[in-house]
Amino acid sequence: MKPDNDPSPAPFGAFAPTAAQAAIIRLAHRSRLKRGAFRPMLSRLVNLLRAGPVDVAYQGASFRFYHQVSATERGALFNPDYNIEELDFLRAHTPSGGVFVDVGANVGTYAMVLARHVGPAGKVIAIEPHPVTHARLAFNNSASGYTQVRLVAAAAGSADGELMIETDGDNLGASHIVTGEVSSRAIKVPSLRLQRILEDAGVTRVDALKIDIEGFEDRALIPFFKDAPPTLWPRAVVIEHLSKNEWLDDCIADMRARGYSETGETRSNTLLVRGSR
Repeated sequence: MKPDNDPSPAPFGAFAPTAAQAAIIRLAHRSRLKRGAFRPMLSRLVNLLRAGPVDVAYQGASFRFYHQVSATERGALFNPDYNIEELDFLRAHTPSGGVFVDVGANVGTYAMVLARHVGPAGKVIAIEPHPVTHARLAFNNSASGYTQVRLVAAAAGSADGELMIETDGDNLGASHIVTGEVSSRAIKVPSLRLQRILEDAGVTRVDALKIDIEGFEDRALIPFFKDAPPTLWPRAVVIEHLSKNEWLDDCIADMRARGYSETGETRSNTLLVRGSR
């Protein structure tokens, strides 16, 4: 097995589930076992049957899931409706041929699904700074055969420059920007303003945006709304609120003040829609 950041990984399908692995995945899909509390156990069992990643389809796109070290990848592997409320909300507000921006794209469980939805005439901007996670994202995009996805290997921040990110424990998807003391595990990544990322991509409008950057959402969004023209503001936003205690400023309140209203809330995310332009 080649590492996931190898420049020439095995082609998609090389890690298709064995018959036993597929049976466990199907059982999870059809039962309560797809719930979060059971996923680490299922992941260990699938890994015992054959160590390494698993190549599967999720929401119509192709993924190589390294489920052992990523809660997001475990969720999508064992639950076919993982984050379905957020995905349905984003699809409802993004037309075919539309523009979707994924800030903190992880391995693409939002970006690839929305890429399929917008089609070849649309555009998806997938922003992911961690080099290993970005390599997984790039592989999944290639495996899915999408040309409408622009991958950005940088963190969205308040200024262009560099930031430090680190991973706590073994959940690679929970990598976060270092705002305090830098540990030996931290790595340096490029940082770009969200407005610059969109302008560099030639984007003049955004239908929907999802942001999940582990408590750094305010530093990316508030400067963007302050400086970007309103024509560039997304019509719909999904923002993770699990780490809002780490915000320096309440970016959901900032969006409310700019004409957004909350239309729903899941365990992890707040859903907002902008008033008529």
